[in-house]
Amino acid sequence: GEEEEEGRRERRNGSASTAEDLEGGARAAMFTLWEAAVNDPSLQRDIKWGRIKKPQRAVEKLLRSYKQDVSRLVDVSRESIVFDSLDDLAKCLQAIGADRQVVVVRAKNKLDHKYDTALTAGYRDVSVNLRIETPETAMLRVDNHVCEVQLLLKAFAVLKNEDGHARYIKFRNDRAE
Repeated sequence: GEEEEEGRRERRNGSASTAEDLEGGARAAMFTLWEAAVNDPSLQRDIKWGRIKKPQRAVEKLLRSYKQDVSRLVDVSRESIVFDSLDDLAKCLQAIGADRQVVVVRAKNKLDHKYDTALTAGYRDVSVNLRIETPETAMLRVDNHVCEVQLLLKAFAVLKNEDGHARYIKFRNDRAE
């Protein structure tokens, strides 16, 4: 019941973090700490995993933005990690860079104060395109597959998961991107 839900909120990140906290009344959005979810199947069910880019959007992007150069389409497989602070985001970025099994292909820092937010309708993150090189990925012949990890602050994650993504799609389509 209500008491169990409150305990769940506290386990997620030590406090009840919701979209209401950030947007003053918007629909609630919860985020789960990985450390808490590792040993708690009920929290694992709450994790929203990234989806593979839809073929229609991949073709659209190839035609609109990449002049049909398929090698530039590096976000077909993607995942987001949400952080409470810039310090935590920076630590994750350092951990990715230090991992010998990870090959960073490209990183885009849209949190940089020099970044032109007009290009993304105000949205900001750090996106890292990477490959995983292990004996397993080599055996499966996916060691050259590039995926994207989006590192973002909670305030942007809430916007991304709310009506903000629909507004961004309209913005992107208006710009023919």
